[in-house]
Amino acid sequence: MIRILAIVIISWGIIGTIIDAANGIGPSAANWRDLVVAGLAQGAMYGLIALGYSMVYGVLGFINFAHGEVFMSGAMVGFFVADKLFEAGLWVDNFILAFLIVLIASIATSTLVAVIVEKVAYRPLRAAPRLIPLITSIGISFFLQYAFFGLFGPAVKNYPQLPTWLTQKRDIFGVLQIEGTKIVVLVVAVVAMTALYQFVERTKTGRAMRAVAEDKEIAALMGINVDRIVVTTFAVGGAMAGVAGILWAMLFRGVSFITGFLPGIKAFTAAVLGGIGNMAGAMTGGVVLGLFEGVGPQLVLGGLGIPGVSQLKDVVAFTALVLVLIFRPSGLLGERLGSEDRA
Repeated sequence: MIRILAIVIISWGIIGTIIDAANGIGPSAANWRDLVVAGLAQGAMYGLIALGYSMVYGVLGFINFAHGEVFMSGAMVGFFVADKLFEAGLWVDNFILAFLIVLIASIATSTLVAVIVEKVAYRPLRAAPRLIPLITSIGISFFLQYAFFGLFGPAVKNYPQLPTWLTQKRDIFGVLQIEGTKIVVLVVAVVAMTALYQFVERTKTGRAMRAVAEDKEIAALMGINVDRIVVTTFAVGGAMAGVAGILWAMLFRGVSFITGFLPGIKAFTAAVLGGIGNMAGAMTGGVVLGLFEGVGPQLVLGGLGIPGVSQLKDVVAFTALVLVLIFRPSGLLGERLGSEDRA
């Protein structure tokens, strides 16, 4: 019954939007294009963060709710590095070099925070029931938030203004006009995701990570250092969160001690949407969630005549998750669980 009702409401909204468009009401074709591009860019960022959730769940079987703060730490430290580079003139004179320096600083910070959290908070609880590390991760999340609050204050820190050549729209294949920032976000996200996928699928360490995710005890008997692989998993997930932190800065510029909370929750949503424990699913779930946020409110709610649809993107995103799980409980690409989780 719920499935039928969901199909009817969504179809009604889409048909209403099509009718409005035929009558010249609602967003123009250029507006729809901008919504799709913005959704893809934001979804790519969600996908990068979601990789950390999915990888940790695949290896340890619990959700690291502090991962959003790992993302925030990289974005926050990246701001201070960018601000110093701006004062030194490098941000203006050689933006590409400055951007690479900030990106490296963000990745290093997020990786370090993720590794410290694993060693200090999670490793002593490795043999504990799963509920205990789960609750611990929530506590670590709040600890990191208010540690940054105490160190840097509550005010929003704004990254230096991006160069005008980067913020201008550019022609893509003579058909699309996309802002340079969104092009950079999409390219960096695709490169990072591709590099991670190749690392996990092609390297010895990646194969060891997949073996530990499948069965830690058997992997240990085969000579794999499980502790080292777990640390590597946290480090790689933290590195992806660091990349996402800089992409966030390019899209929105402002960061604060609570910057990681909502993107972290949405990235976890993306991981579940794509299929928890599935790396490709995390990437796909992030992009799909971004599109839901970007296009969904106007496409469905606009056709239903609901006012202020742009303010309801979070409602649409989480509703879409529920609907996808109603139709496909294992996520879009299916879960990848270890032997303990399947038992």
